[in-house]
Amino acid sequence: MTDILIMILSTLGALFILVASVGIYKMPDFYSRLSVTIKAATLGIGAILIASALFFAEFSVTTKTISIIFFLFLTAPVAGYLIGKVAYVNETKLWKHSIIDEMKYDPDSFCTQVKEKEEEVLPKSEAKK
Repeated sequence: MTDILIMILSTLGALFILVASVGIYKMPDFYSRLSVTIKAATLGIGAILIASALFFAEFSVTTKTISIIFFLFLTAPVAGYLIGKVAYVNETKLWKHSIIDEMKYDPDSFCTQVKEKEEEVLPKSEAKK
C-alpha cells in the first residue's frame, strides 16, 4: 500500500513539475509564467518530498523533508510576489489582452510612490532608461 502511495505522489509531483515547465513556454507574459511556475513547481516538489519521506521512513529523513516542505511552502509564494512586484515597478509589460491592472492605482502597493520618487531623483531622460 505504501508503494502505491509513493508511486502516486511521485507521478503527481512529476506531472506538476511538467505543467510548470510547459507553462513557462506557453504562457503569454512574465506574470503568468511566474504564477504558474511558483504554484505548480511548489506543489510538485512538495509531492516528491512527501514520497521520499514515505520511501525512506526514517525519522531523520522525514524530519528533513517536512522542514524543507514547510520552508518551501512558506518562501516560494513570498518570493514570487516580490519578483512580480519588482517586475511591475520596472515596468515589465502586461499581456496585451490583460483586462485588469490591479497595482496601477493601488495605494498599498507602493508602486506609484516608487515611480514618483524615481522621477524626482532622475531627470526624465534618465528615468526611462
